[in-house]
Parts: sequence; C-alpha cells; structure tokens
Amino acid sequence: MRPVERLPYTASIDRPRIALPGGKKVAVWPVVNVENWLIDNPMPRQVLVAPTGAALQPDVANWAWHEYGMRVGFWRFLALFQRLGIQPTLSVNGSVCTAYPRVAGAARDAGWEFMGHGFVQVPTHKVPDQRAMIQQTVDTIRGFTGEAVAGWLGPGLTETLETPDLLAEAGIRYIADFVVDDLPARLSTTHGQVLTMPYSVELNDIPVAMIQHHPSEELARRARLQVARLLEEARSDRPLGGPKVMCIAIHPYITGVPHRIGAFETLMTELAANPDLVFMQGREIAEWYLGSSDPT
Repeated sequence: MRPVERLPYTASIDRPRIALPGGKKVAVWPVVNVENWLIDNPMPRQVLVAPTGAALQPDVANWAWHEYGMRVGFWRFLALFQRLGIQPTLSVNGSVCTAYPRVAGAARDAGWEFMGHGFVQVPTHKVPDQRAMIQQTVDTIRGFTGEAVAGWLGPGLTETLETPDLLAEAGIRYIADFVVDDLPARLSTTHGQVLTMPYSVELNDIPVAMIQHHPSEELARRARLQVARLLEEARSDRPLGGPKVMCIAIHPYITGVPHRIGAFETLMTELAANPDLVFMQGREIAEWYLGSSDPT
C-alpha cells in the first residue's frame, strides 16, 4: 500500500478535541537518537567533507565525530534528564545493546523507553532482508531490556512501501516515520492498525545544526515558538484547539557537544517548569491516544 492508502487524509480541524492526563495542554516527547556507525560503511552523515570532495572509506574523521557522542555527549544528556526527572524515548539501533552496552545499560536503568531504529545505522532501502533486520532489532532490544518494543523510527526515517506491514508483523505498535500531524493517527497495515507518532523533522538537531547550519540557540528558539503556539491553540475553543504533542529530537554527537548543550539544558529546564506541559514517552502517548475518543 502507498502511504495515502494506509493513512487517509484527515483535516486537523475535523479531529475531536481529546484531553491529556491531568488537564495538561501539550505533551512533550523528547527523543534521543543513539546509533551504531560501522567503520566498514560510508558514514550516515558527514561534518567534515573529504579533501578531494569524494567520500572515502574508511572515513575515520566522521566516525570519530559520532563516537564523541557515545563517549561524552550521551552522558551530558543522561545527567540533564536525571536532574529534571525526565525519562525520554531512546531511538536506538539494536546493535547498540552489544556494541555500546555501557550507554544502553545506563538508558535502560534510568527508565528510558527503547524505540527500534534499525539494527545498525544504514537506510532501510539498503537492507537485503528487511524482515530479518526488524526481527533482529526487536529481539535484541527485548533481550537487553526485558520489555517488548512498542515503537519504531527508521534510520533517517527511511521506509520501503512494505515496511509498515513488516513492523506490525513484528509487534510494533507505533511508527514515527510519518510526521503528518501534531497528534497520532491510525495507520493501516496487513497485520492490523498501528499508530503514527508526531516525531519531528524541524525540531531536530540534524536539519537545524548540520544541514541548515544555524547557531547553537536555534533549536531552543524554535522549540519555544512551537510550544507557545501549541499552548495558545490548546486553550482555544476554535476548531484547531485542544492538546497536542511536541517532539524534540536530539543526537549525542550534535546537541551533546559543549557549545550546544548549554542552550538545550536551559530550554529543557524551562519546559520542565511549565505546569501546562507533561513529558511523555512514545508508548505512553500511544496508550493515551488509543484510550481517547479520536477514531482517526
């Protein structure tokens, strides 16, 4: 099925107003993306272009850029979220559980949700056996955490036309690749309905910092603008009114560096102090939505 067949069009003004737990106005969904970049492969992203202008292998420079995030940046995130009492969702390659058990173990022990993100960081289209990769990822994470995997985000949000069917077959309940609304929606598969989840491609440090090359404060500036607008709409009695979900997506090798982490810490401290906001994991958002009156 094509996406338009899986996900029928629904105008936001036609969706029923549904209430968040405790009368909150906006659910904030922090997602920390932790990945395993194999030195044998082309690097998923480059901060330093090769001197000849052509990608070279092994790409030690860009591998090391990412490795800094695993050795240093992740621990800045962990300290921040522990200080604020927030348990984010970890978008994680399944192989991180064995390649970086210190990182995966710290997230597990802190109560973070593990959301599948492929087995290693390569586009889904490049995987020769997608069904086997999904099952390997789900099984590895379940074996490490002791919990079933509820959600999935494709590496680089990549999918083939059959990916939702294979994910539903493996027991995935929500998919974050379809960034189409400020609320979840129901997605049809050959194994029943799953949910889409409002991930973010703009409140996301990859496009903000590495593609658009904005200053370190830009991600926080956008987040403040977005939450202000969502709060305004949530309090309104207009058709677009009602609580919404706001995702913030970060990577340890980008936002976890010294010149960016301070702005992010300030932002998260502000959001945590706002009584109209509630921090939720992806599986909590899915459970809340499925228990609501919204059939879309």
